[in-house]
Amino acid sequence: MIKFIKKWFIISLIGLTLLAGWLAYYAVMPLKLQPRSQEVVIQPQSGLKSIANQLVAQGVLKEPWRFIVLAKILRKESYLQAGSYTLNKNISPYHLLLSLNHGKTTQGSITFIEGRTFAQMRERLARNDAVQQTIGNMTDAEILNALGSTYKVADGLFFPDTYYFSRGTSDMVLLQRSYASMQTKLNKAWLAREPNLPYKNSYQALIMASIIEKETGQASERPMIAGVFINRLRIGMRLQTDPTVIYGMGERYQGNITKKDLLTDTPYNTYTRNGLPPTPIAMPGQASIDAALHPAKTKALYFVGNGNGSHIFSNDLSAHNRAVLRYQLNNKP
Repeated sequence: MIKFIKKWFIISLIGLTLLAGWLAYYAVMPLKLQPRSQEVVIQPQSGLKSIANQLVAQGVLKEPWRFIVLAKILRKESYLQAGSYTLNKNISPYHLLLSLNHGKTTQGSITFIEGRTFAQMRERLARNDAVQQTIGNMTDAEILNALGSTYKVADGLFFPDTYYFSRGTSDMVLLQRSYASMQTKLNKAWLAREPNLPYKNSYQALIMASIIEKETGQASERPMIAGVFINRLRIGMRLQTDPTVIYGMGERYQGNITKKDLLTDTPYNTYTRNGLPPTPIAMPGQASIDAALHPAKTKALYFVGNGNGSHIFSNDLSAHNRAVLRYQLNNKP
């Protein structure tokens, strides 16, 4: 009986040693994926068996059971995470297991650009295949309500930036991040603003920032643009800025703005109405927000494009008219 037990023990020990060696060999051998890298997706709430079968279906594993055994022995089965993963050609089953264990998912990214509208922001979200689409049938007002915002118009309320996220993150989550970022940055800038600015609140500063964003792409000019508009507000002069007119035209705008457009009244026509328009007209970046709250100290009331992307600033109408004649009517930079 004792000899039988010893024999059984020795055979079992040899078997376990062979199994351990085989498993170690399997764990470290490259999977040799084709092509050189491969993106795989593990569905949410997947157990170990389901994950192994998904890896087989996506061509990563030839069969599931060895991967299942490896995960069980290493006690990783309870910690595997769903998501999208990019695997290199020579990844081993062990490193694949570690990636799934640590949730090293492929990141998606999306960039919201300064000067764009919320409609353009929604289009960008809808085209991003890493984003889970949930807002397609929602109106802008419904989205704002879901975000807990009291505003009715979405333009300008979201901070333009590049956002990184795990694939499958919903569009609403990304909007929440962008919205919260704008609120934080705007509130911080508002607290540090220059004194005696003609704004009733930070929202009006945001409106001004959106106009500055649309008026110039030159970072160095933004404080001067802000200074001109602040001067106009202080003396009761209309802002007379084309971007607000274009925004108010909506789909009627086809690339050109006419004298008739400038005379057609809308809530956003700053040629026909005094003060700021009712809402922002685009997403302003940090530089435009800073300019709106720290305008240049200037006496200028006018500016005109000089043909190379920058502007000529004038203190009075006669000087402005001369600049218009030189740089616009005669087209002589």
